[in-house]
Amino acid sequence: MKRDFYKWLDTFRESIATYSYYVDFEKVYENVDSIKVELNILNSLIGSKNIKTDFEKILQKYPETLKCVPILLAVRNSEISVTDESGSFNFDFATQTRSIAEYSKFMEKSGLFNLLSNHLVNNLVDYVTGVETGLDSNGRKNRGGHLMEDLVEGYIQKAGFVKDKNYFKEMYIHEITSKWGIDLSAISNQGKMEKRFDFVVKTDKMIYAIEINFYGSGGSKLNETSRSYKTLSAEADTIDGFTFVWFTDGKGWISARNNLEETFDVLDTIYCIKDMENGIMKELFK
Repeated sequence: MKRDFYKWLDTFRESIATYSYYVDFEKVYENVDSIKVELNILNSLIGSKNIKTDFEKILQKYPETLKCVPILLAVRNSEISVTDESGSFNFDFATQTRSIAEYSKFMEKSGLFNLLSNHLVNNLVDYVTGVETGLDSNGRKNRGGHLMEDLVEGYIQKAGFVKDKNYFKEMYIHEITSKWGIDLSAISNQGKMEKRFDFVVKTDKMIYAIEINFYGSGGSKLNETSRSYKTLSAEADTIDGFTFVWFTDGKGWISARNNLEETFDVLDTIYCIKDMENGIMKELFK
């Protein structure tokens, strides 16, 4: 029975964010714990009336405290480059490569001495926990990309498939060809293009190559994705024992619905989260 595109589109979700999507606190605490001892040593600088001297004494006795400096500036890298009227300088905070006086100058010029000596923070462990939380929130985009994959994988497993036995994650065309001896030159431009599928499900009669995405917002990428999958669908139809499947969702598709509808009209195996909830996996992978 032919599905109604607009009824199908109407089930698309605003978000699939899980509780841990916003901040991965486990990772935050892990990062803070890895430098907690050094941060507590630097805590002695808070409110110091002679911070330059005090800092240089700490660096002489505990050079390992240097590794804390980048995160105090919300920087992940252990190396920081700066430019002033004297030229450009590269500071390594993983290994002491410059004089203590130069690191002291960096602390002063970057504003860290002011932050510490004027009691703008009370505890560096708490301060860095806040910085780490802010930095981790930048990772939402990457986490969001994996949420839909995790969701689909969960439904594949519920349908009775076992990883690396009859379903496989991130598989290239050449790996599929090598494993099952199937000719996929129709979708690889005669072997010139190497594509990777998010998942591959293998049943007795069929190889299902799966692509997955979720778009919470619109953009030109959606139209490109839809067009490329329309082409891929037509190419896959020429290969016996091979089926292309696309799981997608997200309100971002509202703005790109015309392109999505074109693909929907030619690709029978395009599904959304609602389809998975309604048991499409068991029906599809018979």
